[in-house]
Amino acid sequence: MTSTLDTEPVAGLIAELYERAAAVPRPGPTTASGPSDPPRSAAEQAKAAEDRYMPISPDSGRLMYSLIRAARPHTLVEFGMSYGISTLHLAAAVRDNGVGHLYTTELSEKKIAAAQHTFADAGLADVVTILDGDALETLRTVDGEIGFVLFDGWKDLYLPVLELLEPRLSTGCLLIADNTESPGAAPYLERVRLPANGYTSVNFPGKEADTMELSCRV
Repeated sequence: MTSTLDTEPVAGLIAELYERAAAVPRPGPTTASGPSDPPRSAAEQAKAAEDRYMPISPDSGRLMYSLIRAARPHTLVEFGMSYGISTLHLAAAVRDNGVGHLYTTELSEKKIAAAQHTFADAGLADVVTILDGDALETLRTVDGEIGFVLFDGWKDLYLPVLELLEPRLSTGCLLIADNTESPGAAPYLERVRLPANGYTSVNFPGKEADTMELSCRV
């Protein structure tokens, strides 16, 4: 059996999105505000980044697809959808598992509209719910035990999002945090790397100078 990830229309859509992403200059590691920037709301940050794709690497996408196929979580959460490249990898795994539902978050109306069309074209819209708005509010609506989380939004919100979700994480829940070389991700890393907090965690290289953190709720 060939995976949904490697068959049309999903494979072609992922390739097309990566091509579009490559044509847009990629910014450095992102946080909700820089040290010398005036405070900006999450909505203002999303508006400023609405043309940026900021995708995970293809290898990272395949890793997450494989982990989800193996773990078979019923409820999955993605913090930071952007244009939906990572979402397609996660949703393809949900489809092939035949069980589960993915909740993804996004503030940019432009990205949400584009991703809705992409998920429909991919035939995956029924396994994905886009939570439109501030993730610290919208993620409160996700019911049930959470078995997989991808952190790929503003890095300094990784820890607040984890703290929001933590009471609902199942034992064995897998957490992947992208761009953990960013200073904004440091509080999150401190949390998941301390065994007393109930996690086991490992860091590994991602795309270019990026790193990713894979953690398990034990």
